[in-house]
Order: sequence, then C-alpha cells, then structure tokens
Amino acid sequence: MTSDTTPGSPAADTATKPAAVIITGLSGSGKSTALSVFEDLSFFTVDGLPARFAAPMADMIGGEIPGKYRGIALGMDLRQSGFTDEFTTALPELAKRGFAPYVLFFEAGNDVLLKRYATTRRPHHLEKEGLGLEQAVDMERHRLRRLRKSADMVVDTSDYSIHDLRRVILNKWKMLSSQTRTLKIHLITFGFKYGIPAEADMLFDLRFLPNPYFVPELKSLSGLDAPVADFVLNNEPGRAFFTKLKDFMSFILRQFEQEGRYRLTAAVGCTGGRHRSVAIAEALAAVFKAEQYTFTLEHRHLELG
Repeated sequence: MTSDTTPGSPAADTATKPAAVIITGLSGSGKSTALSVFEDLSFFTVDGLPARFAAPMADMIGGEIPGKYRGIALGMDLRQSGFTDEFTTALPELAKRGFAPYVLFFEAGNDVLLKRYATTRRPHHLEKEGLGLEQAVDMERHRLRRLRKSADMVVDTSDYSIHDLRRVILNKWKMLSSQTRTLKIHLITFGFKYGIPAEADMLFDLRFLPNPYFVPELKSLSGLDAPVADFVLNNEPGRAFFTKLKDFMSFILRQFEQEGRYRLTAAVGCTGGRHRSVAIAEALAAVFKAEQYTFTLEHRHLELG
C-alpha cells in the first residue's frame, strides 16, 4: 500500500530543483532497499546520517548535481540520538540550499517485522533499552507517529517483495528516471566455437544468417567494418531478422523495467564471434543509445574469430 499526503508529486517538485529524499520509518521495513533503488537512479546516498548533517551534506554534494548525481537520498531513523528533534529543522535547511525535500516513510505490520528480525537474527536498536523485540517495535512506531503524519509518502511493505518495492519507488519517481533509464544493459558478442557466456540472461544464435567469412573480400574484415555490416544487415534474412529483433527488445526491455529489474545481460553469437554477431550488436547498440538506455558493449571473441 502507498499513500500520498500531499497533492504534488516528487517529480513535479523536482522538475527545476534537485531532490533531497529523506528515507525513514520503522526498522526492518525496507529502508535499505529503498536507498539502493535511489543509488541505481544516480542519487548520492548515505544511510544512518544524523539529521543535523543533512544540510552540510547537501552543501558538499550540491556542486556535483546535476553532473554526477541527480539528487541526494538520506537514510535517517531513531538510531541517531535527537533524530526527531533535529528532523524538524533539517527540511527547511535543505530547502534554503535549493533542494526539494521529500520524505518517504516505510512501515510494515508487527508480525511481518518480527518475522524479518527472526530471519536476519539482528537485534532491534531499541532492545538495548531493556525492551523485548515486540516492545521495541511498538515503541519505535510510537516515537515516529508524528513524523509519519508529516511524511510526503507512506509505504507499507508488509506484502511487498524486494522487486515489488523497487516497482513502487520507480513508478513514483518515473519522471525523474525518464532522462536516464534505470535498466542497465550489457551486450556481449561471442563465438560459439569458443563457448557461450555463462552470465547471459538471454542469448541469440545468429548462425542461420549468411556468413561473410565465406566471401573472400569480407573474410579478413569484421562486423565493425561497413562492408560486413552492410552484408549482414541489408540483405535477407538479416534485414528482416534485425527488424524483428528491434521490436522484440523494445518490448521486453519495457517489461523488465516495469518489473523493477535493473540489470540485463544479452549475448549474440555466431560461429567465430567476428562478423555476424558484431554487426548485429553494433546496430542494436545504436538502438539502445537512441532509446536512452545505459549499456555497455563487449566484443568478447572479436580478435579470436
């Protein structure tokens, strides 16, 4: 469950200002996962930061926004002494520095939190006050009740997997992530004669395409050379295959993004990994670039083929 307590969206507020996202809430409710999501969104992230240091941190990082970072995401909770008192002044101080503060509050049901603590076998930080685990969870919920009421967004993670939680955050911040997609793609070319990449999530076998290796004037070239690329991509069945491959990849990558996936390794292979796979991968990389995906391209067996 998610609920907004303000009519605006974080994307709208941060259209002209960098975001300063404060991630807080109950221990065991998913705050660390949320910070990882914002790190994937190219935010500068810090966990366990005392609230009084939020403004100085913004001063330190401000010069690297928007060049290196798109904003800051700070994890804060009751582990820091004086948290609730200092928190009330942290937000206006961030606003004075030109940031758009936004508070995300995470929570979950007591039974869920108790189960998560039992799984991790870590003590609750309030247990050091002489409380049992269930009492500590209740006390933390009580102490944070005012902060919860003032939060911009409350997320109950009781029924969420890690992937569900990623989707919630990504959907809420989709306008922030529209300029640089969150899905990272690693594209590998390889030769079947040298072995299939073990890390590939999906694999395309291009050995059905006409092989430039058997064309004397193309044999010594590679898929990086225009004559080979033209031979592979501008003749049938290469032309028809690449059209279908583009459509398939555009569709499947959108599905992966909606699922909250952030990394994909795709491999395209031919016999030697020098001609067909390289030409197809270079053309596919151009598509990724045009659609603003973050990607890397590795020609694994180019010099062996």
